[in-house]
Amino acid sequence: MTSETPDTLDQAMVRSRGLDTLLRDLTDRAVREVPGAVACSITVRRAGRLLTLAGSAGLPSGLDQRQYENGSGPCVQAAETGTEQYAPDLATETRWPAYTRYALATGVRTVLAVPLDVAGEPDAALNLYGERTGGLAAGRDAARAFAARAADAVTTALHIERRRQSAADVRTALLSRSIIDQAIGILMAHEQIDAGQALERLRRLSQDRNIKLRDLCAQVVARTEDRSSRGRK
Repeated sequence: MTSETPDTLDQAMVRSRGLDTLLRDLTDRAVREVPGAVACSITVRRAGRLLTLAGSAGLPSGLDQRQYENGSGPCVQAAETGTEQYAPDLATETRWPAYTRYALATGVRTVLAVPLDVAGEPDAALNLYGERTGGLAAGRDAARAFAARAADAVTTALHIERRRQSAADVRTALLSRSIIDQAIGILMAHEQIDAGQALERLRRLSQDRNIKLRDLCAQVVARTEDRSSRGRK
């Protein structure tokens, strides 16, 4: 097990090119830091459904998805209830029968799911998997400490991502406004109509052709620029 200072996760976040990169790094770090863990994943609810944002290299395919499909399993329960879920031996576990059969078939014998207190995300959990009965017992304190640090890092990363998305939305809106204004100007000059009439005509065409107003305007501008280019040749 490696021993890393708490701010190492924050440093990784700064170096990260995005949330996905950070989360993959976090799951790999969890496997290194938590005794008995051979795989790790992070569950978060997005758009009303649980999904795995990232998984470590050793995560068996479908291990989390099977829980989401059944609406039952340790990571589902940890995320939805905010309570830690520990199954020292899936062979004798009775809480999630459909899931335990699948997990055992992948070679997983023990599971520890720790809730993540991620601001702005109502349901989240750090999920750890082991191959030996009781293999995660000695790592529960380390898992809780790691989950607390990971939650802070993920919260900050999500905040950064939301700010970037907001800025991107503003840029898109400004670009759309510019394209629409150009198309209005073209119609005003070509049809000898005012701005209000030009916008109304564009809106009707957009509805008739079942195309977004911005996309229609972009076509109008592109055709005009193409004709102008051919005229200069």
